[in-house]
Amino acid sequence: MAVAPPEEGLLPSLCFVGPGNLPALAREYGHLRVGGMEMQQVLLARTLAKEGYDVSMVVADHGQPDGASWDGVTTWRTYARDAGLPVLRFIHPRWTSVWAALKRADADIYYVSGAGMLLGLVALFARRYHRKLVFRVASTLDCDPATLCVEHWRDRKLYEYGLRHADVVLAQTRDQQAMLKRAYGLECTVAPPLAHAGGSGRDFDERDVDVFWVGNLRPLKRPQLFVDLARRLPTLRFAMAGGPYPGAETFFEDLRKTAASIPNLHFHGWVAPDELHMLYARARVLAGTSETEGFPNIYLQAWSHGMPVVAYLDPDALIRTHGLGEVITGPDEMAAAVRSLATSRDLWSAVSARSRQYAAARLDERALLAPYVDAFAALAAASAPQMAARAGNRFAFNDRGP
Repeated sequence: MAVAPPEEGLLPSLCFVGPGNLPALAREYGHLRVGGMEMQQVLLARTLAKEGYDVSMVVADHGQPDGASWDGVTTWRTYARDAGLPVLRFIHPRWTSVWAALKRADADIYYVSGAGMLLGLVALFARRYHRKLVFRVASTLDCDPATLCVEHWRDRKLYEYGLRHADVVLAQTRDQQAMLKRAYGLECTVAPPLAHAGGSGRDFDERDVDVFWVGNLRPLKRPQLFVDLARRLPTLRFAMAGGPYPGAETFFEDLRKTAASIPNLHFHGWVAPDELHMLYARARVLAGTSETEGFPNIYLQAWSHGMPVVAYLDPDALIRTHGLGEVITGPDEMAAAVRSLATSRDLWSAVSARSRQYAAARLDERALLAPYVDAFAALAAASAPQMAARAGNRFAFNDRGP
């Protein structure tokens, strides 16, 4: 049952903790790497700020002023990516600067996405200062210790600590919900991803790209399969967009050089988030090569533009159930499905219409916000006395240590 939002005077203050969020929030830093997890946090933060919540964000240091605001979201600066000495920088400046920024945010509820030590750090902070913590799964890999992409034992233990001490855990899909229950014994709520509504209405003949790929260029996403697909279908027009992922710069350069040798493939490299919609509008089919991630934001963007999705990954069987493209298991199936959709006007038009209709229904802002607002409202109701007591007793800004 949905929880009614608290009265205006009891709206909790919210802090989104995401060191990588600033490029998604502030256009002047948009040339830096940003992924789906960061886009989701920023989209939710902006929307809640418009709804009247006091929203802040803990972000990395890119030289921006501490306390600067964008779109109603106040940002608190932590550490620069390469600051500190190896090994020691885990404590300082990373732990110390994050802890200090959490205090400057002084929020009632802290929100973290993605597996790693950050969740454990924020959980320790929340328990120390009697605040609430919401964790949202960013990838299916986060849901099972056997698939967890966290390198260090220390960070894995901090993540598990955070999982078990979060006040609310949100999953993107029912599959993730079941995995968390099975692997960690955790109860969680499904909170589908947000996305921008209002895509392109271009028809088949108005699109000059047959097949499109977008994402961070790293091995996990398997973009090399898209490059191979372009080779196999030389009469179709391909385009791919994505920047290098930290630690995968050599992979990016190798892929860029290979793509340059394929005449029917246009390699855009990094494209600003605000400009990606133009590429979505031009393309007929989205190709998804990843087998494991959360709910891909690119699917929702593609469907809002009336673009069928041909992919290996089908979260909660949405593609199959609603006829929004094709689910494939190998390169031969992908080539056949892409060729069929990209060259048949009648087939494409039918799937495109279903995709646009699904996106219009799915991307209703009020419905998408409901699981998040309900979670925040329940936590606010449970801690209303503490929230009221804190109103005149804020953290000291000069207290930097843990």
